[in-house]
Amino acid sequence: MLAAERREHLLDLLGRTGKIVAKDVAAELGISEDSVRRDLRDLATEGLCQRVYGGALPVSPAVVDYDARRAVAPDGKRKVAAVAAALVRPGSSVILDGGTTALAVARALPKNLACTVITHSPTIATALIDHPRADLFLLGGRVFKHSAVTCGAAAVEAAQNISADLCLLGVTGVHPEAGLTTGDVEEAAMKRALSARAADTYVLASSEKIGTASSYRVLPWAKITGLISDTDPHAPVVERLRALGVDVLIAA
Repeated sequence: MLAAERREHLLDLLGRTGKIVAKDVAAELGISEDSVRRDLRDLATEGLCQRVYGGALPVSPAVVDYDARRAVAPDGKRKVAAVAAALVRPGSSVILDGGTTALAVARALPKNLACTVITHSPTIATALIDHPRADLFLLGGRVFKHSAVTCGAAAVEAAQNISADLCLLGVTGVHPEAGLTTGDVEEAAMKRALSARAADTYVLASSEKIGTASSYRVLPWAKITGLISDTDPHAPVVERLRALGVDVLIAA
């Protein structure tokens, strides 16, 4: 089989099964595992898969820059945001992560809601300026322009001095095996710091993120309260998540 044919086979397999196991493909095609790994490296370089130990997973489309992400699945993000916003109770405090889904949550909060919002996203803070009864706390630090949030040592230290009832956390990938992932190591650390300061953490994940993976793990499943998504409630990946004990809230 030519290299181009192997490439098409790998992409087809990834699309059908949601994963590639290098040793299985090597046995199927009668080639070495090294050849499969080289093909996967090439595909990963082109942004067509996310390499993991022993093979590859679908790459998340949510690792593009902030402006590009605004055009990705806006309807799904609004559905997720509506469910997430309903979790914010009057008088409660919420840590609201950055990103386009979190921005949709900010816009979905009732303007007369009395609450405290803690965020490391200047964009989120700006979106809530005209909410007269919402107290805003903006955590400072180095601005990670890709996601329009602060992160790094100063931001993590600031996060360690706050607490909240609820954390609404964004990720770029949700996969039963790879877990909850994002594309930047410092952003992953910041997300962990935020989640650690809340009584409950719900992950915001529109359907295009389900079954995909990025480079850096954020949290293990045991550390979250639930996952909010607009994906098909009967999809095999959702059943696998539930089998792991994940409470999946479907945004209809």
